[in-house]
Amino acid sequence: MLQHNHTPNDELHSHHAEPLTNVGTAFVYGIILNFLFVIIEIIAGLYVNSLSLLSDAGHNLADVALLALSLLAFRLAKAKPNEQYTYGYSKTTILVALLNAVVLLVSIGAIVYEAAHRFFNPEPLPGKMIALVAGIGIIINSSTALLFFRQKDKDLNVKSAYLHLLSDAMVSFAIVIGGIIMFYTNYFWIDAALSMLIAIVILMTTWNLLKSSLRLSMDAVPDNITIEKVKAEAEKVEGVKNIHHIHLWAISTTRNALTAHVVVDKNKSLVQIENIKQQVKHTLEHLNIHHATLEVEPDNDSCADEVH
Repeated sequence: MLQHNHTPNDELHSHHAEPLTNVGTAFVYGIILNFLFVIIEIIAGLYVNSLSLLSDAGHNLADVALLALSLLAFRLAKAKPNEQYTYGYSKTTILVALLNAVVLLVSIGAIVYEAAHRFFNPEPLPGKMIALVAGIGIIINSSTALLFFRQKDKDLNVKSAYLHLLSDAMVSFAIVIGGIIMFYTNYFWIDAALSMLIAIVILMTTWNLLKSSLRLSMDAVPDNITIEKVKAEAEKVEGVKNIHHIHLWAISTTRNALTAHVVVDKNKSLVQIENIKQQVKHTLEHLNIHHATLEVEPDNDSCADEVH
């Protein structure tokens, strides 16, 4: 069995994920604007005793905290690997995405509990002020969501920020409609009903985030990649007879790693084997696998029969 390892430089720097541009700036603007809006919502919600405003403020405050954690995770992900953390702190991006989902699920329970109480005990509310404050929320949340639009499909944290801000804009729109209805009809139970709607929207946008981040935290195969696809593409490389013992996992929300055994003809020279390895690595890079460690086996090796 022939084993060919990367040099440290190959392992850590030979392939790069598509870069995220201006993400730090987007997070900073998102944090500042949404924190200002949280203050506005809390003041207005307490003044008019509106549950929909206060529940949305609580949700937005959680978003601000989690945006800050996401920004911190991105900064930590740039830290260089060391002897204790050989991949650096890249996985903090996955852990923050998981924390993001868990906190939002907890907030759903709090919103539903309070909304159920208010639904059966509605209180008079000034619909015009509620609509005005929520209108500000539409502007702030939609504008900050746009900051993440171009990068949303490149990273799980960015996608979670985009989805949350977009859902916040939708929720603010619903509150505007509710404020108008209360102003003209005095149907004050609408406030609690909209809180329920907020909870449903949060659940819908958070559930997939929870599943994806939980899977990645357990080193599951990342989304949009399959072992079958890896095998099919790698075995198209000339000289590769088989690839097996494949282990594929995410080391961050933007970078994936793989280890595998590659079977080649036993008569291949070391130079030919190295060339095959580089071609396989190049193929894997197109599948968004940027750190590949390949062990090469001649086709008469007993391990070659163990296909996984």
